[in-house]
Amino acid sequence: MEKSSDAASATNREYLTFRLDREEYGIDILKVQEIRGYESPTRIANAPSFIKGVINLRGTIVPIVDMRLKFNCAKAEYDSFTVVIILNLRQRIVGIVVDSVSDVMGLMPENYQAAPEIESVIDSEAVLGLGSVGERMLILLDIEKLMSGDDMGLSSDAG
Repeated sequence: MEKSSDAASATNREYLTFRLDREEYGIDILKVQEIRGYESPTRIANAPSFIKGVINLRGTIVPIVDMRLKFNCAKAEYDSFTVVIILNLRQRIVGIVVDSVSDVMGLMPENYQAAPEIESVIDSEAVLGLGSVGERMLILLDIEKLMSGDDMGLSSDAG
């Protein structure tokens, strides 16, 4: 019965997991370009408070979004665990600041649950659902949808 394992691997999706405050989130690993240590970005005047500024990444100007501020986390401290996940979203490169990166987790369809309908600082359309493996519960994000919201100030005519 070798063919069943091929079918299973086709439906297994991999997520990069990261922490914000006490919550754990997952984003599609295929959207991740690289993970970097946090460095202070160049501030942009009149940008929303959660946009920390921009960095020059090998000649590309990359906006840096602090997800802790975006999601109204209680605190946003910068320490040795703070990282920037560089995302490649369509034709746009964006960096997100998170507390720490955990690991890459493969999830099978039976590990997914629909997200509950609750008011949240996260646009409900940007939450794909909840993933669970053992005791771990992940909030699975559609990072592309989240980063393209009107409130992000990152809208692009190129898309």
